[in-house]
Amino acid sequence: MIKLDELYSGKAKTVFRTDNPEKLIMEFRNSLTAFDGKKKSQAPKKGYYNAQISATLFRLIANNGIKTHFDSMLSETEMIVDSVDIIKIEVIVRNIAAGSITKKYPFNTREKLNPPILLFDYKSDEYGDPMINDDIALALGLATMEELSEIRTLALMINSILVKYMNDRNLLLPDFKLEFGRCKGSIVLADEISCDTCRFWDKTTGKSLDKDVFRFDKGNLVAAYREAAKRIVPAISL
Repeated sequence: MIKLDELYSGKAKTVFRTDNPEKLIMEFRNSLTAFDGKKKSQAPKKGYYNAQISATLFRLIANNGIKTHFDSMLSETEMIVDSVDIIKIEVIVRNIAAGSITKKYPFNTREKLNPPILLFDYKSDEYGDPMINDDIALALGLATMEELSEIRTLALMINSILVKYMNDRNLLLPDFKLEFGRCKGSIVLADEISCDTCRFWDKTTGKSLDKDVFRFDKGNLVAAYREAAKRIVPAISL
């Protein structure tokens, strides 16, 4: 596969076209941003850890019968993925209260949420990724009611898979973000699942092993990502 021109560069990943119009290359970078880009930094091997975690979890999810855009790894930080039409909805799954939900609603931090809470945000930097409901999604033409229903079902299925996987590795999964896309008539999981898009807490100590370490200056981010990768990715080279 031949890597061609850059298609898109986001906060932490760059996407490239290839000589196969149905495939793209997604490169995970070492860049870091938080608070809508107001806080920025770089962290060595951060892209590597996120790429390896994402590949492992995409394989896990696919092995449980859910379609994803993941194809294979081109290098330690580059992923070959299917070209998909991204649905501009960020799906937030919350199992334990943390972060913004404790500021907007009367939940206590670390309170278990039963059943899990599913939220939709409009994926738009211009509008600040506001929370939306089904009516707004329909009015904006983001998805059909059938697609929204399928996205909800898939998100909760993925949640069950990931919660069990993390629990077996002495990790809690308080919340995480998912993105979906359309590919060949199907809704597929896209983007990434990593320390940048999930909260991972040590089950014993409650210590953060995710981007909150960077957001709130909780310590050594590289060490936190390395520990998460060590637990999530079998036989990873650290």
